[in-house]
Amino acid sequence: MKKILFVCIENSNRSQMAEAFANVLGRGTVQVYSAGSVPSGRVNPKAMSYMKELGYDLSSNQSKSLDEIKQFSPFDAVVTMGCGDACPWMPAKKFIDWDIPDPKNMNENDFRRVRDLIKEKLKELAASM
Repeated sequence: MKKILFVCIENSNRSQMAEAFANVLGRGTVQVYSAGSVPSGRVNPKAMSYMKELGYDLSSNQSKSLDEIKQFSPFDAVVTMGCGDACPWMPAKKFIDWDIPDPKNMNENDFRRVRDLIKEKLKELAASM
């Protein structure tokens, strides 16, 4: 079973959505984690709402720090969402940066576009693993 870590700065939007998509799309084949370099302490209500539109429930998810997740390392892949230097190194075989904009302050349509981009990137990642 492969282990994947999704990282963004706050672990409240992008990495939470990626974790949710990966848990469903990779069910039974991957262990999925997400974390933030500076976690916000909560999942953004907009992320919960727009993921719920697609049938994903983020209500029990929590914003986590990299320190909370490092016990599960090493990972097969660490996927950063475009946070650059703000995302510290974690032990992994492969590092991928998706360079996805933070949707936190975006309007509804742009937030949905980011959500859908993450889903498409996950499909590509699944096919490559």
